[in-house]
Amino acid sequence: MDDFSRSWTALRAAVAGLADEDFARPSGCADWLVRDLVCHLVIDAQDVLITLATPADSPPTRDAATYWEVSDTPPTGDDPLDALTVRLAAAYGDPGLLAFHLDDVGSAAGRAAALADPGGRVSTRGEVLTVADYLSAYVLEWTLHHLDLVARLPRAPRPPEEGLAAARALLERIAGTPFPAALSDTDALLVGTGRRAPSAAESTALSGAGVRIPLSLG
Repeated sequence: MDDFSRSWTALRAAVAGLADEDFARPSGCADWLVRDLVCHLVIDAQDVLITLATPADSPPTRDAATYWEVSDTPPTGDDPLDALTVRLAAAYGDPGLLAFHLDDVGSAAGRAAALADPGGRVSTRGEVLTVADYLSAYVLEWTLHHLDLVARLPRAPRPPEEGLAAARALLERIAGTPFPAALSDTDALLVGTGRRAPSAAESTALSGAGVRIPLSLG
């Protein structure tokens, strides 16, 4: 729960600190500008609110690792929701309105998460998870998107170290094996999810550790 709050607060603060012109810069998500990514975060925050307000009585069917649908093929941008996100982001016009919407909905999502019972169960995407597992899955989401946000914004604040470590640990669970210790948490996340191509040395280390990349998470 602490990692969720810490990661989400840091990501929202990073968005709040952006200059208007930063919203038109490329993000670390292929073919998405920063404004598109921020719009996606608004949708994510809405999903968190909806899920936390959708209790379930049946036993969990997924945990924080199995919540993710894993593919070895990166997104192509052809998904209808991706296309809708880009159009919606452009419709805001004023970056300040988009930032305000994220702060408004995002603050509510953060409060709902802080008030939720970690042992409670919620339903999302036709599956049941404990609140703790659901929020843990989102630590990975927030951390990856924080890295996407600052990919071409060198002065923007980076994700908190605790969130990076927790996200790496979850990605290693998804991969089924630890990443080489020589990779920093940031590099493990970027390379592991295909956001950055590995160097020759990293490829050798990953192969030696039995890690198959990229892991495309959806």
